[in-house]
Amino acid sequence: MARYDADGTAVGSTTRADVRARGLWHAAAVVLVRSGDGKSVYVHLRAPDKDVFPGAYDCWAGGVVAAGEEPADCAERELAEELGIRGVALEPLFTHVFDEPPIRCHNFAYEVRWDGEITHQPEEIVSGGWMSLAELRNWAEDPSGPLVPDGRLGVLEWFRRYG
Repeated sequence: MARYDADGTAVGSTTRADVRARGLWHAAAVVLVRSGDGKSVYVHLRAPDKDVFPGAYDCWAGGVVAAGEEPADCAERELAEELGIRGVALEPLFTHVFDEPPIRCHNFAYEVRWDGEITHQPEEIVSGGWMSLAELRNWAEDPSGPLVPDGRLGVLEWFRRYG
């Protein structure tokens, strides 16, 4: 996977195990999937054996940027792998930093609109469904709520900018 510095620049590559063990900076591409009318967001329950934030809810599809991979390419790849969504235009949003060691990550955020079929990657996702923006905001504003911590910070930034 790609290794980044604290300023968000790719500086090399390493293994996922090394990143996790040493709390190294890395990057992820994350995608907010909104309904075609924009009133709902797709939220999913992470598998219980995920290495980071297992069994928590997330409103972003995504994953770590591979060595030599551009964040937008990672976003397309992860969206297809996790939710089976392909051939949709990504809208770049912002980059937000999650720095709670041992997790130190630059999250490149994107958004898509989608009303088609969703197919979960069973190794990653247990279940999922559409949630209204109002309900998602309530979850995000509750620090002890069920959202993954990095996803919670990201969606709070989304609401600050766009909601």
